[in-house]
Amino acid sequence: QLQACGGGLVQAGGSLRLSCAASGRTFSSYAVGWFRQAPGKEREFVSAIGWTSNIYYADSVKGRFTISRDNAKKTVYLQMNSLKPEDTAVYYCAAGPILRIAGTGYDYWGQGTLVTVSS
Repeated sequence: QLQACGGGLVQAGGSLRLSCAASGRTFSSYAVGWFRQAPGKEREFVSAIGWTSNIYYADSVKGRFTISRDNAKKTVYLQMNSLKPEDTAVYYCAAGPILRIAGTGYDYWGQGTLVTVSS
């Protein structure tokens, strides 16, 4: 089970840190991805981190977002800096056995947390 939190309202240029907390004994062996879905748009990949800490970022967030994991706390973080209005979306975390960009490769999904960036 995954629990995403940390969303909120922030002005453009601001920062937020999202957290994805997991339950279960095998968290450290799972890849965790962040995805987002803006109103009227399809879900898109944001970032992912593998169990060996390999990392992927979408081009749209490279240099602004940083993903990290703390296996002892069973938590993955997404530090989001220099936020833009186009980053506004519901952000979801997901976990799966293999590090992937495609959302279909993840078995477990959190409930989502809303990020709103005002201009």
